[in-house]
Amino acid sequence: MGLRLPAWLRRREVPARPGAHRTLRQFEELIGHRFRNPSLLDSALKHRSIIFQTGEARELANERLEFLGDAVLDLIVAKQLYDDYPASREGHLTRLKSLAVSGRQLANKARKMGLGGFMQLSAGEEDGGMESAEQFVRKFITHDLNNRLIREKDRNYKSLLLEHVQGQGMGHPIYRVLSEDGPDHAKTFHVEVLVNDKAIGSGVGRSKKQAEQQAAKEAAERLGLNSN
Repeated sequence: MGLRLPAWLRRREVPARPGAHRTLRQFEELIGHRFRNPSLLDSALKHRSIIFQTGEARELANERLEFLGDAVLDLIVAKQLYDDYPASREGHLTRLKSLAVSGRQLANKARKMGLGGFMQLSAGEEDGGMESAEQFVRKFITHDLNNRLIREKDRNYKSLLLEHVQGQGMGHPIYRVLSEDGPDHAKTFHVEVLVNDKAIGSGVGRSKKQAEQQAAKEAAERLGLNSN
């Protein structure tokens, strides 16, 4: 973005390097953007492990660009969330942002894009600017973010409830087993969750963990946490 390379590097059409199965031109077609500086794209897709194989300088790997890219991604995601959810509170925006930039979520997006085929791995001047970066983030990272957050909530209501309760200064939710029914190999647990000694949800499950999640889900729904 603010990087400038020698003119001979900026003008050169750089093919895919060892370890990459697809070309840089194919990557440009995938994301819908042509790089004025293909060498910068080449470096962004170059893992440091390939450097030892090609004999290139360490600074041509993607580590420095990764450092810069993390900051740019944080800024763009924050701006898009601020613009897209004008009625959402800071806590909800924070949850969305954490989900968008988490390593697991980005890895999932990379797999869906087929990014691995472009990465250069061993066997063991400006280049588009902020506007192009924003378009990329919108297209591949934040377009389905709210739906992903809902799915995350479905998977972990305990974390959602804990975050809310702590944010309100009410300490920690307490989960209490009310009953255990059935034989040891097929027990059913009935659990309730309390906040400030008041029961706000209950759940039933084949394990304590499952019952606690159901109790947390009921509590979250009662508190309106799914309407953000």
